[in-house]
Amino acid sequence: MKNHKSTVSGKYIIFVGFISFLIAALFFLLSNFFTHALHSLILSFIFLLLIIFFGIAADLVGTAVMAANEKPFHAKASKRLKGARESILLIRNADRVANICNDVVGDITGTVSGALGIALVLQIIKMWEELNLSALNMLFTALIAALTVSGKAFAKKMALTHPNDVISFAGRFMAAFNAIIAIRSAKK
Repeated sequence: MKNHKSTVSGKYIIFVGFISFLIAALFFLLSNFFTHALHSLILSFIFLLLIIFFGIAADLVGTAVMAANEKPFHAKASKRLKGARESILLIRNADRVANICNDVVGDITGTVSGALGIALVLQIIKMWEELNLSALNMLFTALIAALTVSGKAFAKKMALTHPNDVISFAGRFMAAFNAIIAIRSAKK
């Protein structure tokens, strides 16, 4: 018997590859800007933490959407609660949402955070040449890995114990974002 739950097609796979390329390029440009244009270790480190947090948040949503139950959101949608329709949309497209959140965003943020870590190490070495490059590189690599892995483990635990709450929050976030875009479009 064939599983009919997947909505992934060949066109979707090509689309995801193209979007992955664009997102990776955008993250690279942003990280490049923060490391070279700002010349601030603190801001670059904050940006690194934001990238790691973004990857963890995406993993949280990607895992929760696979475990969430659609039924409670129908009741919320009938009461016209903000984000309920968006939550239903997320759950109905769980395979795509999980792919984009866990694989596309997760992998890209992991790659970019590693590259940004190396750029930070090089910035630090330029400022303090007496530091050991290998030790500093190992320290940053270990720190990035520890933050990412422990953050994603915590996110998975939260996603599996409270999937509907996570998707409800994601739905409200999407609704607010859509409202902002609609306001900007209306002004133009």
